[in-house]
Amino acid sequence: MNTLRNGEYFGNTNEKISFEGLTITDTEYTHPYVDWHYHENAYFTFLLQGHMKEGNKKEIYECSAGTLLYHHWEDPHYNIKPDVFTRGFHIEISKSWFEQFDLQKDNVEGSFNIQDPGLKLLIYKIFKETKFNDFSFEPAVSQLLLSLFSRLNAPKEKSEKKPLWVHHINEILHESFTEKLNLTDLSRAADIHPVHLSREFQKHFHCNLGEYLRKLKLNKSLELLALQNPLTDIALECGFADQSHFIRCFKENIGITPLKYRSLLKQ
Repeated sequence: MNTLRNGEYFGNTNEKISFEGLTITDTEYTHPYVDWHYHENAYFTFLLQGHMKEGNKKEIYECSAGTLLYHHWEDPHYNIKPDVFTRGFHIEISKSWFEQFDLQKDNVEGSFNIQDPGLKLLIYKIFKETKFNDFSFEPAVSQLLLSLFSRLNAPKEKSEKKPLWVHHINEILHESFTEKLNLTDLSRAADIHPVHLSREFQKHFHCNLGEYLRKLKLNKSLELLALQNPLTDIALECGFADQSHFIRCFKENIGITPLKYRSLLKQ
């Protein structure tokens, strides 16, 4: 089985940045099939453009733009890529980085698909920082990555089994975030009292209902921006009231305008 060393990926790496135990790469995938392999370090893969299929010992993921995967160190997997332009953004994390911030690297194990829209937005922000690459770049990336791991390592989520209604509500929100949703309809669908849903939502989703829906809309818009869709079409498809509302919400959460983000994808 192939072992890939620090910063190595199957494809053409257009950009590689290394600092303080982190290696960040922007790679175009060129191989239609990559046999079972693993990487010497833990890393995140964030698909910026295109499609691919990834399989590990437990699951197979159909990955499109916006998919975020975590791979533990030396965790074997394989990849299949169709004949389309596919581009991945990777954040590789060495043992020294975990030690520097007193994190146990074995607290997050295996390979898995991260669907939390808030965590995906953190990766988008890291991608944005790598393209600006100014004097504040390194501390900004470390701070965002620490925020991400603090959520993945949250003791409550590891030790407590989530109620069934949490998974049901999450499915509804992911499938219907572009529609007009309210607390009453959601509580009825999950068969729980609206007061209980309102009180417990923050605990399990780390934000209120409105914020979570905005994050889902923004993640979808970021996927569509990679396809060069017009801003008006993106705003409507993602459930924003209009283009101006979409641009305002995007800038408040990502820190730049949608058109500026689209230009970063071309770098």
